[in-house]
Amino acid sequence: MVTRYAALLRGINVGGSRKVPMAELRTLLEGLGHEGVRTHLQSGQAVFASGHGDEESLAAELAAALERHFGFGVDVIVRDHAYLRAIVDACPFPAATLEAKQLHVTYFSAPVAAERFAEIDQEAYLPEEFRLGDRALYLYAPAGLGRSELAARLARPRINKGLIATSRNWNTVVKLVELTGD
Repeated sequence: MVTRYAALLRGINVGGSRKVPMAELRTLLEGLGHEGVRTHLQSGQAVFASGHGDEESLAAELAAALERHFGFGVDVIVRDHAYLRAIVDACPFPAATLEAKQLHVTYFSAPVAAERFAEIDQEAYLPEEFRLGDRALYLYAPAGLGRSELAARLARPRINKGLIATSRNWNTVVKLVELTGD
């Protein structure tokens, strides 16, 4: 059975370093035997169809191929269409009434427990808010991610220790559902 996936690459093509040209990423994925490969934007999203592996093994395979090809490590999260659709459907914020820059999803490589975030006094950051989902965190940041003090706090290494975490704005979250659909 062939499944459609999105690969989320963390920390590439930012500030002129760790360059991963999207054409090379597409070629790399095709070389791994995947079909229907497309990329979205320059910030590290690719979609593909595969009849082998699961999310974790596909992420490990792509990360190893990226390191061999580019000479540096890239954290990769792979999620299938059903998961991506469920993330959109479970959004605890009124996405349809918000600007895309105000709503973000951080995807995690593994499930996260609420205790990981217990030290964060959410009321101190209002009107910014976050909610946990399935291997994801939804962040409402009215002034955008770049100005969000809560986002900076959530990104601290101590909070994300042992996880791969990568964030996308709501437009990209929705587009990945569309691109991985049938």
